[in-house]
Amino acid sequence: MPETDDLRQEARERLEARLGAVETARARAASGESHRAMAQGYRFLAEVVGGVLMGAGLGWLIDRFTGTDPWGLVLGLLIGTGVSIFAAVRSASRMTKDAMAKAGPLPSVPDDDDDDDDED
Repeated sequence: MPETDDLRQEARERLEARLGAVETARARAASGESHRAMAQGYRFLAEVVGGVLMGAGLGWLIDRFTGTDPWGLVLGLLIGTGVSIFAAVRSASRMTKDAMAKAGPLPSVPDDDDDDDDED
């Protein structure tokens, strides 16, 4: 009888080792996803702030060389803000499209009308 207990104990230890490996792999995958999401957030923030600062800088340069003091800066800020919003929306759309492709198709749900036909 002790042989079967030893075999059971060995099988249990192997199963626990495999379970531990699976849990470790899942934790690594979840950690990688959070790092990827954080990197996308920083990229998004950099696009928004960079667009506004680039527009302000170009507007300031135009003011400096043409002598149209506040108007180049104001126009540069407005154009930079518009371009950064456009880039942010495009980037968010791309991220959403990638996430939807990765998630796969949604499960189909039967219509309510189909249930009514069966009752008749």
